[in-house]
Amino acid sequence: MGAERIPWYKLDNAGALYSALQREEYSAIYRFSAVMTEPVVPEALQRAIDRCMPRFPGFAVRIRRGLFWYYLEPNRAPGPFLKKDIADPCQPVRFHEDNGWLVRFYYYEHRISLEVFHALADGAGALVFFRSLLAAYLRELGHDIPCGRAAGILDPEQPPRIEEMEDAYARYAGGPSARGMYPPRAYQNTGTPESYYTFRVTMGFMPLDQLREKAHARGASITEYLCAVLMQVILQKQHRERPHRELPVALAIPINLRAFFPTDTLRNFIATIRPCVDPSLGEYTFDEILAQVRYFMKLHANRQELRTAFTRNVRFTTAPLLKIIPVFLKNPLIAVNYRLMGTRPYSGTYTNPGVFSVPDAMRPHIHHMEVILGQATIPRVHCSSISYGNILEVTFAGVQAETDTEREFFRFLIREGIPVKVESNRPGA
Repeated sequence: MGAERIPWYKLDNAGALYSALQREEYSAIYRFSAVMTEPVVPEALQRAIDRCMPRFPGFAVRIRRGLFWYYLEPNRAPGPFLKKDIADPCQPVRFHEDNGWLVRFYYYEHRISLEVFHALADGAGALVFFRSLLAAYLRELGHDIPCGRAAGILDPEQPPRIEEMEDAYARYAGGPSARGMYPPRAYQNTGTPESYYTFRVTMGFMPLDQLREKAHARGASITEYLCAVLMQVILQKQHRERPHRELPVALAIPINLRAFFPTDTLRNFIATIRPCVDPSLGEYTFDEILAQVRYFMKLHANRQELRTAFTRNVRFTTAPLLKIIPVFLKNPLIAVNYRLMGTRPYSGTYTNPGVFSVPDAMRPHIHHMEVILGQATIPRVHCSSISYGNILEVTFAGVQAETDTEREFFRFLIREGIPVKVESNRPGA
């Protein structure tokens, strides 16, 4: 008999991008952590990992480099193995290390952490995986935790569904695509890079009900409110630097497309919108910034514009000329396009996966949730947030030595009357 034929998976549009960009100076990795109410039992957690991985084939893969594109294939190597946590999370992916695994599992005292290479899945898909893993872990400890798609917990004893592996970008792309010039350059909010590889993480914890009250008092959602706070902080930072000409401040806000285009995919399915304030037009109060953000998101977070945006990206990666260019030449082209489309037009990223919801039986076992975005392509901080119960957690993470963005962000919230507890892996924090 000949060698067994190994099935392979084509990367989706976002996966192709992240695979081409991955290098030592850029970490297309994100982390979710659940801080449990009891110390972690590593043996039980490893059993839960072993039980869940076959149920989620989209995460049980390795990446291969073909002549023209990267692709994924099932990873049949031993692992992935649970490890004790490290000081600098979200380390860059090295495709040939760690038996080729593109997911990582860590524990420390009460904390369970999952790290995912973004080519595999977006945050929404990874949270289904993580929620199912936590449920399996609690079952290993003897707790009765129900499964159910409505609860976002998939049964590890059931076979995976083909719909969970769908490339939703390819399914829904079509019609007109965005045309014209690249978006204008925004203020870059960069700083002094730390020595390699020093990844600085600062977290702020605050009561969700008080934050929601402040946002709703201004007619805004929590995402809109925190986005406006971040934009004001960056605007003020640029102004303090006294540039010859102040540039627009714009944020990349990922939008979960599942709310607009029905799919059960656990892979990537997000698009980015770009709220922006131009200080060359004059000064803005916070309420004016918040109004800009609110109305921009209401105007542009719609099915037609989002489809137009990701259709352009799909057509770029499927262009006939690009298809026949070898991958070693294609990667630099994709990197240049990303710099023009994904870095240059933005002052930073803010993502909020929202509320981490679990069944009633799980709630007493989780104290709070945390999220970290990996290293940017340039030395600036990413911002992310997640909530569980009455605790909302906000993270600033990057290789920037300066702390003014996160410091002024949390100071603003404190001045608003919102108590914030700050933790950091910076020396002396």
